[in-house]
Formats: sequence, structure tokens, C-alpha cells
Amino acid sequence: MAFEEVKENLSEAEATARSYIESSREFYKLKGFKVLMKGLMVFVKIASVGITLMMALLFLSISAAFYIGTELGKTSYGFLIVGGFYLVVCLLIYIFRHSLRKPLLKKFSEFYFDEI
Repeated sequence: MAFEEVKENLSEAEATARSYIESSREFYKLKGFKVLMKGLMVFVKIASVGITLMMALLFLSISAAFYIGTELGKTSYGFLIVGGFYLVVCLLIYIFRHSLRKPLLKKFSEFYFDEI
């Protein structure tokens, strides 16, 4: 009789453990899907805004180069000045790249570890 109770309790514990494992598995599956979709949506937003801004920057740069070139008398000077400006901006980004690490890590850790 006591053996039957122990056997019954063990089968209930096994069923409870299986249910817990299945629920945990489903939870982490949903959590992974949420993080994946959130990341994909952020990527799509950044890509669409980035492509639009790059096109605008391209046309603004070309018009600025032509304007500077006509003011200086040679169009090539305008393109050299605009190109030099972008090299300076690139150099500044390279110099200050380490100061960008902490805010980016903080933002992405909030993004990844938020609760459902």
C-alpha cells in the first residue's frame, strides 16, 4: 500500500516536471521569437531611414560640391573639399569610437533583457 502511494507520487512528480519543462521550453521559444522580431523591426527601420538619409546626403554633397566648385572657379576643388570634409568626419568617428561602446551596450542590453 505504501509502495503504491510512493509510486503514485513519483508519477505525479514526473508529470509535473514534464509540464514545467514543456512550459519553460515554450516560454523561451516565445522570448526568442519576440527578441528576433524586435531586432528585425529595428533593423528594417534603421535600414530604411539609413538608405533614405544616404540618398539625401549624396545629392546634398553633389550640390554642395558643385556650388563650392563654381565659387572657387574649378568644380574639382569643390569635390575635393567635400571629400576632405567626409574624411575629417570619418576620422572623428574613428577617434571617438570607444566612447560609443558603453551607450550602445546599455541600449542593446535593455532591448534584449526586458521582460515579456
